[in-house]
Amino acid sequence: MFKKLLAFLAALSVFAAFAAVDVNKGSEAELDGIKGIGPATSRVIIAERQKAEFKSWEDFMTRVKGIRAKKAAKFSAEGLTVGGASYQGTMPPAVKKTSAAAKADATVAPASAAKK
Repeated sequence: MFKKLLAFLAALSVFAAFAAVDVNKGSEAELDGIKGIGPATSRVIIAERQKAEFKSWEDFMTRVKGIRAKKAAKFSAEGLTVGGASYQGTMPPAVKKTSAAAKADATVAPASAAKK
């Protein structure tokens, strides 16, 4: 019986660790618990939401300096929500190599071929 109780409590604590934190309702400590959000950012978030609640992820990214699509996607994956919604935006496209850089990579011989 005691082992079952411990297992239940352990499972409950794991679930609580992954619980969503809404940017409009979370405390400073809860916001700090999101990987990538530190004390300075959580203070900015709280100061901005005291002016007015965040209406959407776009509103959140506009009002909190330094948060763009890439960080918003990471925060959402860590459990941050805005008005209960996860970030649904798209990640910025990866930077493609220019044709000159691609050609340079293709013409570089492997080190083993240079020894022959």
